[in-house]
Amino acid sequence: MKLILASTSPRRLELLAQIGIKPDKVMGPDCDETQLKDEKPEALALRLAIAKANAVHAKHLDSFVIAGDTVVDARAKVLPKCKDDTEVRKCLEILSGCRHRVYGGVCVVNPAGKVFTRVVETSVAFKRLHKDEIESYVKSGEGVGKAGGYALQGRAAAFIKHLSGSPSNVIGLPLHEAAQLLQGAGYEQRT
Repeated sequence: MKLILASTSPRRLELLAQIGIKPDKVMGPDCDETQLKDEKPEALALRLAIAKANAVHAKHLDSFVIAGDTVVDARAKVLPKCKDDTEVRKCLEILSGCRHRVYGGVCVVNPAGKVFTRVVETSVAFKRLHKDEIESYVKSGEGVGKAGGYALQGRAAAFIKHLSGSPSNVIGLPLHEAAQLLQGAGYEQRT
């Protein structure tokens, strides 16, 4: 049986490789990622992971599909996947000196169409950032394309005072839960 990663994120592919899982195919799903009115961050992460997995599975019914979505919630606001330096700067200003939550939705759909899901929460506390630290990080370009405007696996690791939960969840896919869902769905990892 084939495994398809329903994501174009190189980070998710790298994370799966860390635990010895190499998808047969990588496909970017076409999904509207707009938050619904009054939708909680954890519900958003789960809904998007399910939508991504189902969108790809509909085209590959004979395969296992895994998808994930990461949502950063700070000060009762869902932070965007930053498109540019301005958004990265705004996110870092919000995160400075603040504890926030990162929700990771994971969904696996097996060839029989059965859906397996999990939401993982990780709590992250940032130190208070000085303007020059923010500007240096923005100039690095590392935060563009990242939910909340930062990459835990990069320079932003120096901003983290405390982390409670799964570090891989913050990077893009909670590995323990992803492995458990794949196993529960009947996927047998090839060696």
